[in-house]
Amino acid sequence: MSETIFMIHGMWGSEWYWGNYKKFFEDKGYKCVTTTLRYHDIDPKDSPPPELGKTSLLDYAEDLEKEIRQLETTPIIMGHSMGGLLAQILGSRGLAKALVLLTPAAPSGIMVLKPSVMKSFLSIQTKWKFWQKPMRQTFGEAVYSMLNLLPPEEQKRTYSKFVYESGRAAFEIGYWFLDSSHASQVDESKINFPVLVIAGGKDRITPASVVRKVAEKYKPYSTFKLFDNHAHWVVGEPGWEEVASFAAEWLSENINDKHS
Repeated sequence: MSETIFMIHGMWGSEWYWGNYKKFFEDKGYKCVTTTLRYHDIDPKDSPPPELGKTSLLDYAEDLEKEIRQLETTPIIMGHSMGGLLAQILGSRGLAKALVLLTPAAPSGIMVLKPSVMKSFLSIQTKWKFWQKPMRQTFGEAVYSMLNLLPPEEQKRTYSKFVYESGRAAFEIGYWFLDSSHASQVDESKINFPVLVIAGGKDRITPASVVRKVAEKYKPYSTFKLFDNHAHWVVGEPGWEEVASFAAEWLSENINDKHS
């Protein structure tokens, strides 16, 4: 029976941005399940539902847990950016046999507010009570923080697909030390299976220095891999195939060989 990869997108996205990885891993024999987070299945041109602004990481995780429990097998959970943090939360609940974290957001206890991160969210953080409102980066912020290695036309096409995101979720990640719900907390003692953590040397929204600390949290079960020539958008920027290939080889060595 082939292994299942459950893929979780990050902020402002939906399942569309797994197109490259889904085909890549399905061609290698995996069953890939993509998902769309709560309130993210809307037209990017439409106004977001007000409820989105107060949606917690824990709300997302609750929805995802229900989906995973409906699967016939314990999956490999692959998450990008905020989806990488959600993968960590779900992994700590015993819902994964392995985690593949692509330029992931960090859980509580790791300080993420680096200068480049603050710049990435500048227009959002300067709005009063942003933590209660739907929010979306400006085009310039998205290009600076995530899409900096894409060709200009591809930057425009990709940004045009971005929907609104939860201000509360952003607050829970960036300002975890003020969050009484501890939504971004992950108990590393519950993660005792293989974890691959991938960082991009040119990533500005989840800097490699932060991502490295994510990997350190899960030692001795984690593998850290830095791609100096990549940024945040490892799901689609030029050369994404080398990142996907590394993940596939790692899975082959850490999952498939041990379950054959």
